[in-house]
Amino acid sequence: MARVCLPSMLRTYVDGIKELDIDGTSLRQVLDVLRERFPSLERRLRDERGELRRYVNFYVEGEECRNLDGQDTPIGTGTEVMIIPSVAGG
Repeated sequence: MARVCLPSMLRTYVDGIKELDIDGTSLRQVLDVLRERFPSLERRLRDERGELRRYVNFYVEGEECRNLDGQDTPIGTGTEVMIIPSVAGG
């Protein structure tokens, strides 16, 4: 079970919840469960092909998942997953 931490800009899509405990053995499975529970969050995280959006960073135990195994990054009991969209401005 992973502990998924969401920033305030994504909490709108999960009824204001800051942290969620989600079962899954990979990041892909965790995101699939999130999609089932909160369908409106999915399009913020993955594109229509199911690929991670470029402007969203997924940290598994503090390491960006793209530096690991992407969506196939293993998730163990108590693993922290932080989802952080990039913020642009000028």
